[in-house]
Amino acid sequence: MAIRRLLRGGLPDEDIERVAREAARRQGEEFESVRQLDANNWLSIPCVVNEGLFVKIITQQNTFVHGLLTTSRNIGVFSSRAEGFFERFETPLSMAEHDLEATRQIREIGVNAPRPLEAFEHEGYGVLVLEFLPSFETLDDIEPDAVEAVAPDIFGSLSRMHEAGIAHGDLRGENVLVVEGDLYFIDATKVNEDAIEQARAYDIACALAALGPIIGADSAVELAAEYYPPEVLLESENYLDFVNLRPDHDFDTLTMKGEIEKFVS
Repeated sequence: MAIRRLLRGGLPDEDIERVAREAARRQGEEFESVRQLDANNWLSIPCVVNEGLFVKIITQQNTFVHGLLTTSRNIGVFSSRAEGFFERFETPLSMAEHDLEATRQIREIGVNAPRPLEAFEHEGYGVLVLEFLPSFETLDDIEPDAVEAVAPDIFGSLSRMHEAGIAHGDLRGENVLVVEGDLYFIDATKVNEDAIEQARAYDIACALAALGPIIGADSAVELAAEYYPPEVLLESENYLDFVNLRPDHDFDTLTMKGEIEKFVS
């Protein structure tokens, strides 16, 4: 967490308030309050404005860190015998605009995501404004039986994205929000549209990595198989070693590979 805070950086309170005031103004609201969230991410400074707007402030440092992560992820993908499919952003505004568009696309195909409101630039910062979900928990926060209850919806939602030619690209527990038993997906990253099949396999590997330690590798693979054919599950196996190197995941790679091979054999 300390490393993430260091890489994410910070902003003076007065800068955060100026951005918050601008976000409220653009939404036709009087500014009342802003509070920074202690979210576990690398790539923005998340805030709540007026207790109704979720505002992500993206700095030049965030864009730089995203570029470093993109390079390392693509190197990891190369190690999985595939071409890199993650794409970089040039500016904080382009990061905010992509997040807005990805959220719109996800909602258009019937997958839950916070309502997208606006992306704009203010004083050199990229700013994304979404509705704020006040009562959410992340997938990492809920009890194992609750994870088991929503796990089928994770693969069902991913399958719907992939059928529409959309990949999430950064699926992990903290990017899946649970609100009264319903799932909401956030923080989709930018992937090459020509590499959707590779990104699909990577998404599945990430879902298996997130769910396996909680519901069991066998159950996770069985659920994935309800939405994906055996050859796609085998493609996802190629990414498991790389996914397990990421600090966001901690699972038994050999066990997961064994369950995939046992299921498809």
